[in-house]
Amino acid sequence: MTAVTKAVRGHPAIARAMLYGGAQGLAEARLSNVKRLRKAGIVCPITLIRTPMLSQVDDVVQICEASYNTEITVIAALAAAALRHNMVHGIILMVEMGDLREGIMPRDLGDIGQQVVDMPGVALKGIGANFACLSGIAPTAAKMQALSVLADDTEGQCGPFLQTISGGNSANLSWVFDARVTGRINDLRLGEAILLGVDPITGDQIGGMYRDAFTLVAEVIETDAKSVRPLVGSADHILARIRLVPDASETTRIILAIGNQDTDVAGLSMPPGNTHIGATSDHLVVGTKDPALGVGSEMRFQMNYSALMRAMAAPDIQTNLRNDRPAPNARDVQSPSRHLALV
Repeated sequence: MTAVTKAVRGHPAIARAMLYGGAQGLAEARLSNVKRLRKAGIVCPITLIRTPMLSQVDDVVQICEASYNTEITVIAALAAAALRHNMVHGIILMVEMGDLREGIMPRDLGDIGQQVVDMPGVALKGIGANFACLSGIAPTAAKMQALSVLADDTEGQCGPFLQTISGGNSANLSWVFDARVTGRINDLRLGEAILLGVDPITGDQIGGMYRDAFTLVAEVIETDAKSVRPLVGSADHILARIRLVPDASETTRIILAIGNQDTDVAGLSMPPGNTHIGATSDHLVVGTKDPALGVGSEMRFQMNYSALMRAMAAPDIQTNLRNDRPAPNARDVQSPSRHLALV
């Protein structure tokens, strides 16, 4: 298991909790997050899982043990940077297996792998694939078997043993739990499953996992009995998208100091007895039947992966950690695991 920290912006305490729980290394998509992890003293292997930018190759080879790649131009630049710093950088080639995001076409994998093997400064460490991100293509046993065959074929053509065959992300968990034979697949890149405890494809809770490790807390800034229906008709196409709750006397309209600039509002789970009316950049309007919610009160939300990612990156949301005793059988990495509350 490689734990992905991109949704929490490489938060060091959360990364340590992942390692404490058994992850063999970390994966990141943003170099700024890798720098944050290294600055905090985390020394485990970190892999860059988004194709490196040419403008960042020198930083990549110095702080990442390996990176996922699809472009030979970028790999050549990484090789040159590694030679400048007297290093060898690991290359994992991403293969297109149906999701249509990033990846080398399978027919070209062997030739590109051979070019990597022939380059000083880099070493071909493995291959990987991605599923259920851009096109929603789910991983299947057949696709995992095909990736295993590609690993064998690449070794046969290029020579070196491939250490990492990364089958995908949290969407692969259903397959791996059910698989009798996993073939050459020996790595998954897991973020959403660890952080939110859900299967990304079905949204179902994963057995033994918690769905409430993260909580978004917002403060009420207005509450009154204002009508939930517009008083004047409008042809504004934006207003046409506003969702209205029924005009019921027991429903109070409240405004929370959070909006689209802070999170993916559509990814928030409304607490029982509350209804989402609409949101703007800085306001979230909610219909509530809770008479205790006055100005200054707080409302708590659970989030999906998109909402969590945006909330963690929002500069005006404060991150509060609550200490938690680690499980007695967890391996000690650097510090106890912690839970997170977003405020």
